[in-house]
Amino acid sequence: MSPRPNPLPRFYVWLTYGLMGPLMLVLTAVCASTACLVSVVDKKGRLQHRIAHFWGRNFVRLSLSPLKIEGAENFHKFPVAVYASNHTSYLDTPVIFGSLPFQFRILAKKDLWQWPMIGWYLGRSGQMPVDLENPHATLSSLGGAVKALRAGMPLFVFPEGGRTSTGALRPFLAGAAYLAIRAQVPLVPIALSGVFDVLPIHAKHFYPSKLTVHVGEPIETKGMTVRQNGELTEQLRASIEQMLSQPTQAEAESPTPVA
Repeated sequence: MSPRPNPLPRFYVWLTYGLMGPLMLVLTAVCASTACLVSVVDKKGRLQHRIAHFWGRNFVRLSLSPLKIEGAENFHKFPVAVYASNHTSYLDTPVIFGSLPFQFRILAKKDLWQWPMIGWYLGRSGQMPVDLENPHATLSSLGGAVKALRAGMPLFVFPEGGRTSTGALRPFLAGAAYLAIRAQVPLVPIALSGVFDVLPIHAKHFYPSKLTVHVGEPIETKGMTVRQNGELTEQLRASIEQMLSQPTQAEAESPTPVA
């Protein structure tokens, strides 16, 4: 599929308002409501995670964007790790929930908790809001995240702190590296490709694209100290940047046109 055209053809505007949007709204409402109900008895969050996984996979399907995971074996190399990816679109969240095959907690901007239905799920399932404008609140959230990791719960972070406006990587915050070092767990880089074209920042209409989740080799942190936050953050960013610059397996296997 080609990159997102500008301006977007009218067909995709009608498709968003007439089909994708209404179905996504219904899916989100049903899944969020169900997750809130089961949270009363699901103290460990397993059923809630299954619902979130179902929501993510089907939300992506409703965008008519085929999703492929490369390097999925890296999900299973360690029972607990910090997972971190580039942040390109609102669709990143359902892609992540639909791709990670185990229960985890997400550390995300507190603005998401203000969204109807999505905010309900995030609050009831124990996800962790971060207020980047309040250093004390951020430190408290990071402390809670370290405790969750030490208790055996994997964690997911968007280290850019917000979505890119161009599709290019933004500077990384040190939170993901800090958490991995403090908990002495691996840091796993993830690169999302194609998601920016589906729904970039400030866009209101979906444009179906091929999506790829590249899961990189875990970066060990045993023996590292918080003084090495910057070094580990740069290593994480370089790994994600390298994965984004490489062709997907499908592209690499496609035959080269003969002139």
